[in-house]
Formats: sequence, C-alpha cells, structure tokens
Amino acid sequence: MERVLKPALLSRRRETPRSLVVAFAATVMLLAVAPFVVYPVFLMKALCFALFACAFNLLIGYVGLLSFGHAMFFGWASYLAAHAAKVWALPPELAVVVGTATAAILGIIAGGLAIRRQGIYFAMITLALAQMMYFFALQAKFTGGEDGIQGVPRGRLFGLFDLSHEMTMYACILVVVLGGFLVIYRIINSPFGEVLKAIRENEPRTVSLGYKTERYKLVAFVLSATFAGLAGSLNALVFQLASLTDVHWTMSGDVVLMTLLGGLGTVFGPLIGAFVIVAMENYLAPFGQWVLVIQGAIFVVCVLVFRRGIVGEIAHGLRVQL
Repeated sequence: MERVLKPALLSRRRETPRSLVVAFAATVMLLAVAPFVVYPVFLMKALCFALFACAFNLLIGYVGLLSFGHAMFFGWASYLAAHAAKVWALPPELAVVVGTATAAILGIIAGGLAIRRQGIYFAMITLALAQMMYFFALQAKFTGGEDGIQGVPRGRLFGLFDLSHEMTMYACILVVVLGGFLVIYRIINSPFGEVLKAIRENEPRTVSLGYKTERYKLVAFVLSATFAGLAGSLNALVFQLASLTDVHWTMSGDVVLMTLLGGLGTVFGPLIGAFVIVAMENYLAPFGQWVLVIQGAIFVVCVLVFRRGIVGEIAHGLRVQL
C-alpha cells in the first residue's frame, strides 16, 4: 500500500516560484555589497544566526516540533570546532567538519530520546538535555569553564585563503551560509519535505498512508541539529571564541524569537528575523539594561502587527511565496 500511495502524496512538487528566485537573487546581491557599507563582523554574526534560525525553522516550521534545546547543538559544535582549531591545530575546514559532526551525533542521541514524545513533553526533554550539556560544558576542562576557549586561530582555508582578513572571512561565511540555505530549501521542497509537511498537518493521516513518521521526524531532527552545528562552528571561527553563552538556554530562546519574528514556516523568514534581532542587540547596546525591555516591547508590537511574521505578512499581502 505504501508504494501505491507514495506517488499520490509526493505529486505536489512544483517548480520554484519566480518570487523566490527574485528574492534570493536580490539577497545575494545585497549581501555581496553590504560589507562595503556595514561592519563585516556584524554581518558575519547575522549570517551565522540566520543559518541557525533556518535550521531551527526546518524542525518547527515544517515538522511542527518545538525544540528548546537547539543551543546544545550550536554551542557544542562551537566548542569542538574551536578546540580542533586551537589544540589539535586542524585547518578551518576540518575544524568546521568536526564541530558539525559533533552536532549531528548529539542530534542522533537527543532526537532518539525526544522524538518518542510530542508537544510540550518533546520541548521539555530537549530543554533538559540541553541543560545537562550546559552544566557539562561548565565543568569540563577542555571547554575552559566560564572563560571558554579564547584565541581560536582562523587559519588558512584549504591552505590558500587567509581567513585572518575580514573580507576573506566574510566571503567564506557568505558562501557556506548561502549553500546551507539552498540545501535546506531543497530539503523542504523534496519528496522527503512533502512528507514532513504532511506530518505537521496531520500525523495520524500520514501514518495511515503507511509512513513511519518517527523515522522521518528523527531524520529531520538530525538535519536541523547538523545545520545548527554548522552555524555554531562558523560562529566560533568568526569571533575566535567559544563560550558558555553559545550553549546557554537563552540561545535557544533567541533562535525561537528569530524564527517567529521573521515568519514561521517561510523560506526567508528566519534570515530576516536573525538580522533584525542581531541588529537590535548591536544598535541598542548603548541603552544598557534597558535593551531587554526595548526588545520585548518591539517583539510584542511585531507579534500584534505581523501575526504571520515579517516575511509571512509581506508574502500574504503580495500573494507570493517567500
């Protein structure tokens, strides 16, 4: 029965809407010009968090699973990438691979435990696992405790490109993030992605069609963790630092905020949400302790005005897919 019904469920594949192509081209052009106008380090931070948010959106926006523990993948990938680059003296490309692989392994373990539950129970299990890994990071010697791993060398990419130069580092981050963005887009618009959307809309119905939904959810969870780890690894190289902030539960809250603000279940929503949040953190810093109050007020206004998120409301108003 599964073989008979699969073509019917997966026949909804469509060509890429023109609006998405135009939006992606405009985004690439804007990001290519941006470092000549805006501080490159700010842009690199925003790009890393944009990839992190896209990874999180893959799980919550297209599978319907809310994770409060994604900081675990982001933070531990950051730690392992920094350790590999500084202590093991690995080149940056291998350090990123080590960090990303660490996140994938953690995703398999955490997903295997959490996927068996749904709703708030799933979210609480991911949060509990993330907190366990946070306290482990606090006590482990190689993480540097409260000091973290500092002075991480950026090195030379493939032995050719010196990443100590800001523009070279920015170009590397931009290529990797855009590549990750395209891979995530391909995933959500593949037959596998169509099954994930079916699980989000009606899991019992999807089960009745013969799909083993737990396997699909586990694969989606591991993919989300892997891309989150890639973002964390890049972030460690950008700031030459891996700290407890990267693995703290507030990091999970930030990525939830970015995704909701940009537009849940949209392609470009997490990217826009990440840039908005990072910009607020950067430009509101002079207000000191009032930053959180101002951010909270802005978020409340955005939720009331943009109920579908910034990109979601724009797409709904223009009647296009973004």
